[in-house]
Amino acid sequence: MIDINDIVKAQQRIEPYINTTPVLSSSRLNQWLGHEIYFKAECLQKIGAFKARGGCNAVQVLRDMQPNIKRVVANSSGNHAQAVAWAAQQFNLPATIYMPSFASKVKAQATRSYGAQVVLLEQRQAVDAAVEAAAQEAGVYWIPPFNDDAVIAGQGTAAYEALQQCKMPMDAVFAPCGGGGLISGTLVAARHLQPDCKVIAAEPLAADDAFRSFHAGKIQYLDAAPDTLADGAMTLSVGEKTFAHIKHLDDFYVVDEVLIAYWAQWLQHLLKLHVEPTSAMTMGAVCQWLRKQHQPQRVMVILSGGNIDAAMQRKIWQQDYLTQQPSLQV
Repeated sequence: MIDINDIVKAQQRIEPYINTTPVLSSSRLNQWLGHEIYFKAECLQKIGAFKARGGCNAVQVLRDMQPNIKRVVANSSGNHAQAVAWAAQQFNLPATIYMPSFASKVKAQATRSYGAQVVLLEQRQAVDAAVEAAAQEAGVYWIPPFNDDAVIAGQGTAAYEALQQCKMPMDAVFAPCGGGGLISGTLVAARHLQPDCKVIAAEPLAADDAFRSFHAGKIQYLDAAPDTLADGAMTLSVGEKTFAHIKHLDDFYVVDEVLIAYWAQWLQHLLKLHVEPTSAMTMGAVCQWLRKQHQPQRVMVILSGGNIDAAMQRKIWQQDYLTQQPSLQV
């Protein structure tokens, strides 16, 4: 398991390359819900997602530890692909990224634009097998999307930065969970900076492997890629390294597809930001938790990314939810 020293070192490594993203809030949303909600806008990060943090840290750690490095490889449905491609470009390293054919076309094209070779394969299992095979070649190193200490430490810098920016205690910090890198790093950062702050994860109901793993006390697996708007949380399982952190979370919620679309629309409207469904999903978990609270709460939400293609936009806006004002009333 990583510790706070790993996150501090990661922050020092990546600071010259990444954006210090803002923390935002909506007075209207706070009024409607009766609580203070703050949003760490990682949708404004390099490559449009928090993944830049982990990718940048991992590439630098590899470069320092492996002087014979010739190429980096990665497997991803989107944001991690862009992150590794971008980070490799910063340090003049060739990169090959293996992606499922159903990945967002915008994310695949962006990955190519950073100079990486993109290999599309039909099934996620084939993607995972291909990257493992590539990593057997001499001088080729695999940067996993989440099950890697350097990646987790890099992702943890988002919460580390956010909690210091606010300069006030938070009652809870929420983040989405796919493979678990972001929520694992968030847990380590929050436990160090604000030990009394709850750390809570959100996952799509249609892709609830991490939620079930949290409650079962052991890793659970999905048989196939789930059908969910939250394309950043379509992993088949969490990793051994991330689960070591996930099992220490304070709570975990699942969010259905209607609520994912609902909050994708409302956060774009209220914050005037391009917010991915995976990011927006977290507000569904926040509202579930707030309904249980008896005093006003101060909450930090990590908005993980903002990369949406036209097909996803059409899915999100199939029904107009802006006629339904946010509320904690069931």
